[in-house]
Amino acid sequence: MNLNDTDKNRIIELIKAGEKLPKEYIYKLFADEEDVFLFWNGRKEDVTNIALPFHSIEHIDEPRKEEKKQGDMFEMFDTRGRQLKGWTNKLIWGDNKLILSSLANGPIRDEIEKEGGLKLIYIDPPFAVGADFGFEIEIGGEKAEKKQSIIEEIAYRDTWGKGISSYLTMMYERLKLMHSLLSEDGSIYVHIDWRVSSYMRLLLNDIFGTENFRNEIVWWYLWGGRGKKQWNNKHDNILFYTKSDKWCFNYLEVLEGHNLMTEGSKNRLNYKGAMVTTKSESSEIPEDKVLPSDTWYIATINAMATEKIAYPTQKPEALLERIIKASSNEGDLIADFFCGSGTTAAVAEKLGRKWITTDLGRFSIHTARKRLIGVQRELQKNGKDFRAFEILNLGKYERQFFMDDLTNGKRKAKEDLYVDLILEAYKAKRIDGHSALHGQKAGRFVHVGPLDVPVTQSRLVDIFEECRKNLYTQVDVLGFEFEMGLTPQFIQELKEKGVSITLKYIPKDVFDKRAVEKGQVKFFDVAYLNTKEKINGKSITIELTDFVTHYTQDDIEELQQSMRAGSKVVIEDGQIIKVEKDKNGIITKTILTKDWHDWIDYWAIDFNYEDKKEIIKIKNESGEIEEHWTGNYLFENEWQSFRTKKNPTLEFTSIAYEYKKAGKYKVMVKVVDILGIDTSKIIEVHIK
Repeated sequence: MNLNDTDKNRIIELIKAGEKLPKEYIYKLFADEEDVFLFWNGRKEDVTNIALPFHSIEHIDEPRKEEKKQGDMFEMFDTRGRQLKGWTNKLIWGDNKLILSSLANGPIRDEIEKEGGLKLIYIDPPFAVGADFGFEIEIGGEKAEKKQSIIEEIAYRDTWGKGISSYLTMMYERLKLMHSLLSEDGSIYVHIDWRVSSYMRLLLNDIFGTENFRNEIVWWYLWGGRGKKQWNNKHDNILFYTKSDKWCFNYLEVLEGHNLMTEGSKNRLNYKGAMVTTKSESSEIPEDKVLPSDTWYIATINAMATEKIAYPTQKPEALLERIIKASSNEGDLIADFFCGSGTTAAVAEKLGRKWITTDLGRFSIHTARKRLIGVQRELQKNGKDFRAFEILNLGKYERQFFMDDLTNGKRKAKEDLYVDLILEAYKAKRIDGHSALHGQKAGRFVHVGPLDVPVTQSRLVDIFEECRKNLYTQVDVLGFEFEMGLTPQFIQELKEKGVSITLKYIPKDVFDKRAVEKGQVKFFDVAYLNTKEKINGKSITIELTDFVTHYTQDDIEELQQSMRAGSKVVIEDGQIIKVEKDKNGIITKTILTKDWHDWIDYWAIDFNYEDKKEIIKIKNESGEIEEHWTGNYLFENEWQSFRTKKNPTLEFTSIAYEYKKAGKYKVMVKVVDILGIDTSKIIEVHIK
């Protein structure tokens, strides 16, 4: 320690006085550790090491069963995809810090190791304050913005609001977990831009070691700014590191092609405008090729390109194809923990790699799901193998973790703290003396549903009885999940008996104190869907007949008062509305969602929902893996219809599905609306 007695006494005085230490003292304190020490406010060496179980909420083994029409008769043919044995690809929704920790420390780690470990990680983390989680919805010739949720906003936007140190803290822990998951011969590519390239290089040096830095790749493109006061930004940086001195690099897969010069210049190429000598004729490199460089020109995605899916941070498939071909082999397992539109997984699937991809954004997961089903369909059409994928999340275990974090693990009064937290976020006042009611807000009573299990029909009956006994007529029931049997008809029956019950989802945002303190948490009403079933012998078709949502993002009254002349598209009470204000202050409103069809982006069916139990794997204290049935069933996606840029039309009647034997079955229908929000319904059918 490079400190004299005067320095030591001065440091003690400053600490006692509660004052900040000058930086020169901080550097002296750590002078003996290493030549260069990377330090920022909030740096912590330890990382999250919990192992939360994963819920498998959807399984997609085949893109869909198709049909062809012959006259008025439908002929089924089942062209089932060829699931290769072993690994099932994973699309995971949630906080990637918790996901990474659970992958590194939980049962899936064993599955990863059986595949040879993670051979390649590519990540494209948020660069700065951009609204990476917002997106635009096109409807009625107008564009509405779906704003990012508060938990998405706080995860990154507020991180930047606190400065570069908080961003480094966020990335440091995640990169350390990624390092632990990489195989010894694995590689990582970190995609950044000018905002964070210098910081990220130092961070990666710290974690992976300067000796394992391989390249700083410059991806340049023509798209970009048109400023006249400085050089326009026309490139991103991709930092390439390995875990050790052994790694995969298939240079022959990514050779660069150039025009051969023939006029008196044998074995010379026009390489990016320069004359260079090629390898000898005996070389494994063809005459018109050169070794790949660290400067890549790959065009950004054309607005009319087939791969363009209007996701704000989407990267070209050609970019990922180059990385995956160079740094992995067919059958290798690769990962992307900032999934975005799912480009890494889509390219990996096409190139015969296995994959894990994750994202915090609900809409990102939905976009990737549609895209990956599309890839499956294309591979199936061309007679190529494809691998099943499952959609996972941490579900109630993530909520329990957040709650434990907020209460510091104290079990005493934990339930009261939970109820208080939800009521504060909902802006409701706590009430006492009731068994089923917890709060009151603007004349309506409030029930807070449980943290770990769905709100059931029997719970609603208890709420109804207490309301009727006390002559209460209106109550809001808040829950993370709701039992499938809570139909609009049941809610209407309770209303006709004197108690109007509104079901509202509790968003994950409630677990962020900043979101609650700012009053930014929004609860939205549960949506409902209706279907019609047509049974003919042992076959069934499902028709989607209605969808009701009361989703609210904006406040029209507030907007009308604040907006200037012009127009704005808003989402309020299940309607997308164009608000126009002229120079005289006259306001006109046009409803863009003309029909419930406008709300549907995707729907899928599991024709035998209780066919497969949802089993979770948990490591016990002895390190052994135990399997537990959650009480739920796995949604096996057997048929689906969804909108794409190329084909925005939607089918509202399924194929005729044929059961092999008579009996009672439960059919589950899942709808995802244009905002990326899931709504499900279970239908009981009797096949004779």
